[in-house]
Amino acid sequence: MSIAELLKGAAELFPDEVVTQAHVRHLDLPGGVGRFALVTLDNGLDHTKPTTFGPRSLANIDAAIDQVEKEASEGTIVGAGVTGKPFIFAVGADLKGLVGVKTLEDGLASGRAGHDVFKRLSGLAVPTFAYYNGAAMGGGVEIGLHCTYRTVSAATPAFSLPEVFLGLVPGWGGCTLLPNLIGADRAVSVIIENSLNQNRQLKGGQVYDLGIADALFEGADFLEQSLLWTAAVLKGELAVARPDVDRGEAWDQAVARGRAAADAKVHGAAPAAYRALDIIAAVKDGDLQAGFDAEDRALAELILSSELRAGNYAFNLVQKRAKRPAGAPDKNLARPVTKVGVVGAGLMASQLALLFVRRLEVPVVLTDIDQERVDKGVAYVHAEIDKLLLKSRINPDKSNQLKALVTGVLDKAEAFSDADFVIEAVFEELGVKQKVFAELEAVAPAHAIFATNTSSLSVSEMASKLTHPERVVGFHFFNPVAVLPLLEIVRGERTDDASLATAFGVARKLKKSAVLVKDAPAFVVNRILTRFMGEIQNVIDEGTPVAVAERAVEPLGLPMSPLVLLELVGPAIGLHVSETLHRSFPDRFTVSRNLAAVVKAGKRGFYTYDSGKPELDPEVAALLTQGDTVLTEEQTRDRVLDAVAQEIGLMLAEGVVAEPEDIDLCLITGAGWPFHLGGITPYLDREGVSERVNGRRFLAPGVASVPV
Repeated sequence: MSIAELLKGAAELFPDEVVTQAHVRHLDLPGGVGRFALVTLDNGLDHTKPTTFGPRSLANIDAAIDQVEKEASEGTIVGAGVTGKPFIFAVGADLKGLVGVKTLEDGLASGRAGHDVFKRLSGLAVPTFAYYNGAAMGGGVEIGLHCTYRTVSAATPAFSLPEVFLGLVPGWGGCTLLPNLIGADRAVSVIIENSLNQNRQLKGGQVYDLGIADALFEGADFLEQSLLWTAAVLKGELAVARPDVDRGEAWDQAVARGRAAADAKVHGAAPAAYRALDIIAAVKDGDLQAGFDAEDRALAELILSSELRAGNYAFNLVQKRAKRPAGAPDKNLARPVTKVGVVGAGLMASQLALLFVRRLEVPVVLTDIDQERVDKGVAYVHAEIDKLLLKSRINPDKSNQLKALVTGVLDKAEAFSDADFVIEAVFEELGVKQKVFAELEAVAPAHAIFATNTSSLSVSEMASKLTHPERVVGFHFFNPVAVLPLLEIVRGERTDDASLATAFGVARKLKKSAVLVKDAPAFVVNRILTRFMGEIQNVIDEGTPVAVAERAVEPLGLPMSPLVLLELVGPAIGLHVSETLHRSFPDRFTVSRNLAAVVKAGKRGFYTYDSGKPELDPEVAALLTQGDTVLTEEQTRDRVLDAVAQEIGLMLAEGVVAEPEDIDLCLITGAGWPFHLGGITPYLDREGVSERVNGRRFLAPGVASVPV
């Protein structure tokens, strides 16, 4: 089947494609080198709508290459290049089209179409150049890999092969060409490790250092410098040297390292990483066509997998739903925030102060109960700003500006009399927080918003003794504050729209994914995780060995095991939240006697790491008192998932969030729940747990799953 026939058939499956054009223009290279054809990829939209490749877009690129191929064969051009619109090179295949694929044949056609178009660049009679002028991902990276040479802009903010993260493989040349260009070890880092680390992106300088690009130029005159470099290469004045690729034991070791990384992240629960590694292993001998054929097969099979559908669902939640939070008030109601107050100067409060000053660039003032604590909090923020300067993340002027904006005083009246937004991060006890808000109301201006970073207490009760409870809002961050994107914004019973709109406006400036949450015990993430962890602890208390309980949930491919997560959260905090929820829902939330014993003994977790891996601490083992009911891994998993499905069903019935999508968005962005699961509700639907427990699915058939 011809390329045109493949693309025509694919286009029929994707009627809503945002079509990318491939404009060919000609220019004379410097120094009299000759005429050059430059193809610019552009969907006609601004940089907020990145260029993507669907079937019509590939047909346009194919047509452009027809023209360039003819000119090359006639000898009227000396070279050809590919670049993108301002700030964007191209971000790869349009996934909306891929999820429309229903058969293996259509999936194979999608893979072959990309290969057949891109391969033509390497087959031209003249050298080809890719000029990565901005963001490049997936197929955008891969079209450049088919070129003879590549340059990259130092201003490139995001460069990646994210397919494994989404449940696919780099299937238009990435798995084959990248290891043959930079070696298997570096390719595994880009294709496997970066993808599985929450889709970590490369900057322009890193792309050059890895050897993906042959030259690095500043963004201001990137294309001009790239063309000068191109002229020098074509004239023979500049030879591009690339190190030899080690095709011996180092290649096998790299693949083994990739498998270990995949096992650590997904525990075999998602196939994409392993399929990509199989292809990398198979192209060790440099047989590119065999690699392309293997990519086609893997792509076709993965397109029809639940992992891709769930990954695409999760991607859309993070990229779209997070930017338009369900239930958020009209943003025009938001008040300006020109000064922020932070009550407390401990670690959490100091992290919040750092975030606010970096993102809002307004004065931030901390208070605490004594000057020593205040000074320590301010010193922490200043030290973190110094680290940013050392890493060249900010320049000296910005460092001085940010540090000057962060101060600390003991007197709340002095600190907050002109603050627009004050957040408390004090001890998690209702009486303490009520006292703080009473003090704030006495000194802060009438328009100031009062936010609480409580993880489980009632925002309404916290505000109940105030004259103006309508300005109190929950603003629950997740630790580490700088890393996890989620911000649960909690509306109290009397919170007004202006206060809520201001909170959402601040969240946007903080670059957080905000979800509107009802004022219910522990809100979303902590309530689900506490039920999840509580059931694990219950089966351990009843007699199931710790190792069995931990292994039971490995098929979910969670980023860490339950008890390692507990260690990260802190056993004392976990116990406190479980006690809070037990008071609210005593029939479903228990307080583990063994967890209480661990906390009482002052242990920081269940494990020691003396051997380099987690092993049950003998002192903790001695503390455990267990019954004689021993469950298998499967029985444990069923019990845990049934509990979670029940809790989510109840939360949705209570209106804690608007829809199941918000539950998933919270778990993905606040708890690192895997993309390949799509959060939690698609997994519960696929495994039949939702219907077993609640009598129905959370999501409609075909949403985050393969249509029946």
